[in-house]
Amino acid sequence: MSELHKFIFEGLPVRGALVRLTGAWTEILARRQANSATGAWPPPVAELLGEMAAAGVLMQSNIKFNGALVLQVFGDGPVKVAVAEVQHDLALRVTAKVLGHVQPADRLPDLVNVHNKGRCAITLDPRDKLPGQQPYQGVVPLHGDHGEKLARLSDVLQHYMLQSEQLDTTLVLAADAKVAAGLLIQRLPAEGEGNLAGKANEDEIGLNEHYNRIATLASSLQRDELLELDADTVLRRLFWEERLMRFPAQAPRFACTCSRERVANMIRSLGREEAEGIVEEQGGIEVGCDFCGQQYRFDAVDAAQLFASPGDQPPVTSAVQ
Repeated sequence: MSELHKFIFEGLPVRGALVRLTGAWTEILARRQANSATGAWPPPVAELLGEMAAAGVLMQSNIKFNGALVLQVFGDGPVKVAVAEVQHDLALRVTAKVLGHVQPADRLPDLVNVHNKGRCAITLDPRDKLPGQQPYQGVVPLHGDHGEKLARLSDVLQHYMLQSEQLDTTLVLAADAKVAAGLLIQRLPAEGEGNLAGKANEDEIGLNEHYNRIATLASSLQRDELLELDADTVLRRLFWEERLMRFPAQAPRFACTCSRERVANMIRSLGREEAEGIVEEQGGIEVGCDFCGQQYRFDAVDAAQLFASPGDQPPVTSAVQ
């Protein structure tokens, strides 16, 4: 079962979270494999998406937000865009658009940042939008302050959190064909006049030292350990000298928000003329969900009803009891 474990370090402004996506991740890969129209993602793309899924769960779990967190990376490599979406209840889904050839050894710069023009976007999309309310989005480049390419997704997200949220963050991410996992350590903002004035006092210096020590321990976690060891073992090995307060585990899961109604609305947005043209050429309209592989088919009658006025709809009859 997929698990998310959140914890804090007692007496210190440092929090952490560890996620291991097992069943949720293998279901995503199995659905993609079973989709005859697409087939499985190349291993480097699947690894990137697994890391994005783990990172999305970690980031969503740290905010009080009733809506979707959408993590995207896009650029000029063979992967035009990769997306991980995590809902407030930790339901997640991922997809990617791959238009070029992917080599087995390709990593983030090769996949989406060939000419150093790649971007990472994090969007918070409220579930119940107020009139005129727009999603919040932050965008950062896939390079550091001096133009150097960032080699790992964790580097990009650490840079994002520091630049956009002013939060020191340490991330360790890994994924393979069975598990997508991640560890997050984050320094909470200091409070009080010293912080507001931008002055470091002795207490704050000490707290920085605590965060740096814990971040160093987290960074020592190896990829194989993160993928193979259970959460209790990982936390015990890394932080056996620290006092942890752990919260009840949560269970991320795969879930897709696609529906026939949403597809119908998309077809309506094309307009009657274009929809009728597709029906005439192909005999119907078939749309597949990029996230889960579900196929939706609208034949000529279905498509016509999408554009019929309410008065033109056939009457609904019901049996009399």
